[in-house]
Amino acid sequence: MDQALEVFQTVAETRNFTRAGERLHMTQPAVSQHIRALEARLGVRLLDRDNKSVSLTRAGEIVLHHAREIGNLYSRMEDMVSELMHHTGGPLAVGASYTVGEYVLPKALARLNAEYPDIHPTITIGNTSDIAEQVRKRELDVGIVEGEEIGNGLEVELLSQDKMYIAAGAGHPLAKKNTSNLSSSELAEQTWVVREPGSGTRAATEGMFTALGIHPARLMEMGSTQSIKETVEAGLGITLQSRLSLRKELQLGTLKLLAANLVPVTRSFHILVRKGDLRTRTMDTLIRMLQTVAAELS
Repeated sequence: MDQALEVFQTVAETRNFTRAGERLHMTQPAVSQHIRALEARLGVRLLDRDNKSVSLTRAGEIVLHHAREIGNLYSRMEDMVSELMHHTGGPLAVGASYTVGEYVLPKALARLNAEYPDIHPTITIGNTSDIAEQVRKRELDVGIVEGEEIGNGLEVELLSQDKMYIAAGAGHPLAKKNTSNLSSSELAEQTWVVREPGSGTRAATEGMFTALGIHPARLMEMGSTQSIKETVEAGLGITLQSRLSLRKELQLGTLKLLAANLVPVTRSFHILVRKGDLRTRTMDTLIRMLQTVAAELS
């Protein structure tokens, strides 16, 4: 609350500069200075003074009424912020890119629900650039994404490192060769099934193409990791994917890893919050849970 307004309210309620100063732990001249400053700012006299007492002018009565309302609102604001910072619970809008959202976030959410049932998250899954933009616009409280192209206005915290491998269906011709020693030229001749631009997985794939000097004969874009895996399992093309997303298919033998001599590609998962925004206890609890799960999966 504005200090001059607080001083005025105290003087108006005690009707005495000396008693107001004692309550506020101020000297009488300091109290008088605050009153003069407030009157100068508003351009009106607020108090009538004589040797024995202080009385309010009509303008002073109006200011006192609103000063009390402002004081109550300020106290309520402090109470609400304190509750927000020290209570673990309430709504939480979380966004995640596909790999994190499908293979890391569900495990974190299950533990979060078991330990903190008062937290009520809502989940948005999208590509990295979309999630970053929604955090930037305050449509999401927290984002968890893969990739490096995050943009401005966000605080970026490393969550974990992710290893990515080239995979093909078990019946693909390359899967029947010596898969550990494939050349860049052999890989370039293949159809690559990839995510759309703006995806962290797509950015990592293009980074690998550049590093290996690969110019693919054909790209086939798809909007989700699951559809890519099913397409590759069916024998149409090869793909670069996180080891997290390939676990079940590798165990079942429906996908095979290729070119161990050329990969893995390493990328980072990041936690995003809007720069300068309040970090609530609920947000920090989710982030700690994500860090624990990511460490177990790495």
